[in-house]
Amino acid sequence: MGLFRRKTAEYTPKQWKITRKCLTLIFESSKSNYPQEFGALLRVDRVDKNTIIEVILLPGTISGDSHAIFHLHMLPVDYSVVGTVHSHPSSIARPSDADLDLFSHFGRIHIIVGVSPFGDVTWKAYDYIGHNVSMEII
Repeated sequence: MGLFRRKTAEYTPKQWKITRKCLTLIFESSKSNYPQEFGALLRVDRVDKNTIIEVILLPGTISGDSHAIFHLHMLPVDYSVVGTVHSHPSSIARPSDADLDLFSHFGRIHIIVGVSPFGDVTWKAYDYIGHNVSMEII
């Protein structure tokens, strides 16, 4: 038995949850930033590790009409950060190739919000591979 053990599997909850308050904040932030993308990180409850309770705005995040650039070196040391959220001003909540690349390198859960010019909002959650994930609103 060595000093360092390799982690065999990362905790992945069977069912993700998000608080209505957090989801409302995401929607309002996405609408407020329209026609540019909104981007932030997702934080879970430290006890109930499958419930997203907070959005973390990273200093220096750059928003454009077709991108949101995160400066991940500004991320605090916080093991409760589990993924990302960003909006698509095109109102299509499907991940692009750049999104899939980010998903595969950072986090376990990701939310994309589609915002239309009329203020309508759609959203979907994805895992780190880009598969749809169901999420309960609590």
